[in-house]
Amino acid sequence: MPKSKKIEQIFEGATYGDFLFRPQFSVVKSRRDVDLTMPLTRNIRLNVPIVGANMDTVTREKMMKTLSLEGCFGFLDRNCSIVEQAARVKHVKRQHSFVIENPIMIPRKNTVADAGKILESQNISTLLVEEGPGSGTLAGILTHRDLLAAQGKESEPLERFMTPFRKLVTASPNISMNNAENMMLEERIEKLPLINKNRKITGLITMRDLRLAKQKPYSTKDKKGRLMVGAAIGAAGDYMERADALVSAGVDCVLMDVAHSHSDIVKVAVKKFKSKFKSMDLICGNVATKEGAKFLMDLGADGIKVGIGPGRGCRTRLEVGAGVPQLQAVREAYLAVQGRVPIIADGGVGNDKDIALAILSGASTVMLGSMLSGTDESPGIVIEDPSTRRKVKMYRGMTSAEAVIDNFLKRDPEDVLTNSQAQEGQSVTVPYVGSVTDVIKRIKDHLRSAVSYAGEKDLYGAHKKVSSNPADYFIRLSDASRKESFER
Repeated sequence: MPKSKKIEQIFEGATYGDFLFRPQFSVVKSRRDVDLTMPLTRNIRLNVPIVGANMDTVTREKMMKTLSLEGCFGFLDRNCSIVEQAARVKHVKRQHSFVIENPIMIPRKNTVADAGKILESQNISTLLVEEGPGSGTLAGILTHRDLLAAQGKESEPLERFMTPFRKLVTASPNISMNNAENMMLEERIEKLPLINKNRKITGLITMRDLRLAKQKPYSTKDKKGRLMVGAAIGAAGDYMERADALVSAGVDCVLMDVAHSHSDIVKVAVKKFKSKFKSMDLICGNVATKEGAKFLMDLGADGIKVGIGPGRGCRTRLEVGAGVPQLQAVREAYLAVQGRVPIIADGGVGNDKDIALAILSGASTVMLGSMLSGTDESPGIVIEDPSTRRKVKMYRGMTSAEAVIDNFLKRDPEDVLTNSQAQEGQSVTVPYVGSVTDVIKRIKDHLRSAVSYAGEKDLYGAHKKVSSNPADYFIRLSDASRKESFER
């Protein structure tokens, strides 16, 4: 195994505001055609190298679903019960698949009120009706429109209002996407139940999901056409129980997220995880040094998350004094693993150009927190800042007092704060910026421009070229050139 190289002098003490890169002869005919595909792990590739942070003000169901639809990725936070986190994984896996493999069913003798509760709690518009509890035999379909017709009759059996089996159009489980679409258009239906020859329910196809699959062929999906989902665990306590529930729920990648992963506790946890979940991709973090990155690689991590203290929600550098400037940390990690394990640059991104600099320095993907937290898809509500009258949303580090309390809702908040580790996170407000899809489009456009300026046809090529010898491409800025570049 080759030894890691010594970090270049220009990266010592360096972060995003310290560099520009030299424009190269462009070979790009149209920036729209630039491929942004990069590896997230040893086995997973993303069409857009953006990862939503595993924070409860950033990535939950709505954000996770949208990121995967747009070709990105994310990790559901663990600031909740195991049951809740697993349920979020299942919810996303059911969204926008060509085939919904395990559609929600309800027995025909249940009441209209029972059906209404399920539709509302699951945020869906259709229920497949089965003959009896657990039978899986298709009896009919009940839609939100049927419930409207049943208003005032909530105590009656739902079978009175459903479309019965004899009136349904169904298909076999192995129907192709094109054949399903043609059948649904011909029959003028929006839902197509899939059943075997014994009338057992095997899946459900919706016209909405079919159209979305065609509109977004670049989405991050698994082999079955379902949206891919990531979720976070810790390295102590119930982490194996949590991992087991997440894997059972269908998670595609697990993030073992620990503030300081270059540690004995992570060593024990990774070995235990890998011994049980041999085929599951595991990303580990955070580290900020070459020793930390090599440590995680040698443990068998499939991806390494780099960054200690650069983010807006973190106060570790202020309160503890530990950390490494983010681009130095990314570069150290890259030189330590030499491309054998993908690196996620986590934290400190203030502008789109920072994403390009991280990838050109050696990162494969970039994790975003505050840049995504002001969007419609992030958890929380939009409020008006009374001092500025501008719309904002809340963003908080996962070791902030508020996040710690939320994780112990059944305990007294004062007791939690008194007896827990001193907080190294904080809560801040971020500007409300609308939909995350607009943010992702902007980032994609700027990354494509960066590839053109780097003289390559795709982002991976730019990453390989510049990261192999950044001293030939990077310019370390003086105070004057920094003002010239960034002050407007």
